[in-house]
Amino acid sequence: MADYQYNRVLLKLSGEALMGSGDFGIDGEVLGRLAEQIREVHDDGIELGIVVGGGNIFRGMSEAANGMDRAQADYMGMLATVQNALALQDAFEHAGIDTRVMSAIEMRAICETYIRRRAVRHMEKGRVVIFAAGTGNPYFTTDTAAALRACEINADCLMKATKVDGIYDKDPVTNPDAVRFDQISYREVLMRGLRVMDATATALCQENHMPIIVFDIEQPHVFRDALSGEPVGTTVIEEEDEQ
Repeated sequence: MADYQYNRVLLKLSGEALMGSGDFGIDGEVLGRLAEQIREVHDDGIELGIVVGGGNIFRGMSEAANGMDRAQADYMGMLATVQNALALQDAFEHAGIDTRVMSAIEMRAICETYIRRRAVRHMEKGRVVIFAAGTGNPYFTTDTAAALRACEINADCLMKATKVDGIYDKDPVTNPDAVRFDQISYREVLMRGLRVMDATATALCQENHMPIIVFDIEQPHVFRDALSGEPVGTTVIEEEDEQ
């Protein structure tokens, strides 16, 4: 194995990251580029789990705001994550990566049902595990699902791939003077209300001492560099007085 700082990781991918330049759906070229980045580290023996969102297909919270029952909308969003997981599995297997999809909602005809011990065993055997359907419960985001799965599989860190190169003190898209953090504590993220992950996910990582690394997935080799401990994006960790 190459000299990596982390050996077992949970990668959180937003559904929007799969759209490419489109307004919705899945971009095949994006899937191909992502598969190549994953293969770089998979070939070096990294154990990898992935949680994928569904916002490129259906966003439950948005539809709930438009009058749909929130629980019903969230279940529809969970099904969207399963579609994305199957698309990722196809792309990864075309790249020669052995992959399993595990869903928090039972659907045996198309994927395995999530069982923690089985997921860990898959990773130990060199398979990438894609966790679909969030936590299986409405009112919880896929960010919270990612934090939960990272803790359950005893990951060394949680990596969040976004379209922004880290965490800023304000929205860098609308504020040219926004300042990026190289490192920040969970407490400061929560106090400032920074939109890294939702507060439930951040608090869960804080309670379980799970580092979070936020980076721009569109940069070449960025996943490998982040795993190697290179100064990529922003790292969320504990301050000494939080320990």
